[in-house]
Amino acid sequence: MSKRHDAIFDDVLKDLSAQPAADKAGARFLKRTNALADSGEREEKVLRWVDPASCVMWARHNRAYDLLTEDNCRDLIDSLKAQGQQEFPAIVRKLPPGQGPEYEVICGARRHFAVSWLRANNYSQFRYLIEVRDLTDEEAFRLADIENRDRADLSDYERACDYLQALDIYYGGKQKTMAARLEVSEAWLSRYLHLARLPKAILDAFPQLTEIRELHARSIRPLLQDAEGKVLAEAAAIAQEQAQARAGQGSPVPVPKVLARLKAAAYGSKPAAEKQLLAGALTIEHRGRKVRLEFPDSISEADLRAGFESYLAGHFQK
Repeated sequence: MSKRHDAIFDDVLKDLSAQPAADKAGARFLKRTNALADSGEREEKVLRWVDPASCVMWARHNRAYDLLTEDNCRDLIDSLKAQGQQEFPAIVRKLPPGQGPEYEVICGARRHFAVSWLRANNYSQFRYLIEVRDLTDEEAFRLADIENRDRADLSDYERACDYLQALDIYYGGKQKTMAARLEVSEAWLSRYLHLARLPKAILDAFPQLTEIRELHARSIRPLLQDAEGKVLAEAAAIAQEQAQARAGQGSPVPVPKVLARLKAAAYGSKPAAEKQLLAGALTIEHRGRKVRLEFPDSISEADLRAGFESYLAGHFQK
């Protein structure tokens, strides 16, 4: 984990890094003792081994639990079997008594699935290791984000949807504030928010939601800007083929082919964009029926005027 991520963890859970010790009660409680820098007091934290059935995913958990399967959790399942137990605790919050499950999981969905799967498949001795924390919803969101940000097993789309929901819930729609709290750039955050806002027709065109990457959203964005109707129509056709493949009729359309077909729908079989350098360091780019002019922000007024005059002269002579 990077130093930046460590700093965020320190901000959310200032006392998470202490050494566990065994408890004499039979259920094997583990304890953490932490020094609180400001007051000099010490606070004891308790880890518990519980039945995973006593836990439910937090409604704002950033991982889609229903997308977890034996296959995509196989590495963790095998690791738990080899170790004989779960080594790293999940972070949970206590739920009000008498309302069903006792805890809600903030971080640790895959661990919950893996332990549940083992218990249901002849490994009933496995229990779920948890640490109960007192966190606000915004703190819980940031903690879950930093724990999963570098993990390849959390898809870009899951992360993007989590960010889009959090933007309004915790930050009043203020992207700058959210980026500062997460310690990321506004541009980085904006790319994920755009991914989460892709039309449903585009999402359905991919073989699986987990295969949609932030990079794909970047390449699709100009297609929608230039020829939205054509692109959405082609996406709907691809989505039908994907649905048939999931029903066992034919093979799914792979991601590279999905992107190629959407691009062809927007621009035809010709290259999507042809750039031409004009006078004054301006670049002209034709995208379908649209034209894009680009120039460096350091350009002089004289060069900018020369470039525009060159473009206007060529355009209106046609």
